[in-house]
Amino acid sequence: MALIPFDDRDGVIWYDAVMCPWRDAKIHVLTHALHYASAVFEGERVYGGNIFKLTPHTERLIASGRMLGFEIPYTVPVIDQACRDVVRANQIGDGYVRPIAWRGAEMMGVSAQQSKIHLAIATWPWPSYFTPEARMRGIRMQFAEWRRPSPATAPCKSKAVGLYMICTLSKHAAEKAGFDDALMLDWRGQVAEATGANIFLAMGGTLHTPAPDCFLDGITRRTVIDLARRRGITVVERAIMPEELAKADEVFLTGTAAEVTPVREIGPYNFQVGAISRQLVADYEAEVRKPAA
Repeated sequence: MALIPFDDRDGVIWYDAVMCPWRDAKIHVLTHALHYASAVFEGERVYGGNIFKLTPHTERLIASGRMLGFEIPYTVPVIDQACRDVVRANQIGDGYVRPIAWRGAEMMGVSAQQSKIHLAIATWPWPSYFTPEARMRGIRMQFAEWRRPSPATAPCKSKAVGLYMICTLSKHAAEKAGFDDALMLDWRGQVAEATGANIFLAMGGTLHTPAPDCFLDGITRRTVIDLARRRGITVVERAIMPEELAKADEVFLTGTAAEVTPVREIGPYNFQVGAISRQLVADYEAEVRKPAA
């Protein structure tokens, strides 16, 4: 299947408060964000024309910018409405929304306090990260070579573009080896997350998930914890060592793109796609399809 480049599509992108023709939404090669990773972004899902958990995503976008030392020049309500407007303008039913904020080209160097802060919001159709069949078979993962860094070395609570470099490297290595994704440990050797999703382990009817002290506490992660507790399932957030995977009955990933995706294999460890995973896949699907309030 031929790739459709993301810079050559029909539609519009909300760019600094203007609906810009898709192909005209460009930045200069000397933009600070391109050289120094001074950008933050969000990934949001559209279900039936409604953006799931829109305001929490927008709030996190603004908080991420502040962690990188800049203020996005729009309020939460303005950004929320811009996301809705661009979804409507592009006639998206089920799809994806990508807001991104970045430092512009006014200054080139490590120091860039006078650079203008830009915001763009794009959206495109995207029904599922994995096919439904592949998802319910469970995906295959390997262990990543790269590790999530200590909070003392990076702004790990931000959804900053630079933090994803090791995710891309790990995902590429996994796919080259015939796997779907990679499990990243942290600098201590504890289980952290996949390359773009959080992880849960079902052990004896209880869910265990790594405490998010050096990676994002995902919005989908929090949603699934709430859904599990509604079902009376105990959820424990704690440090998890990789050898504990041997005790897990089920494993699944959660994320805006991944939604709830069961895992059948991580390195030497194998799991079933069991009752808890299936229930939470169904519960999450029902949750995101609820009519907008």
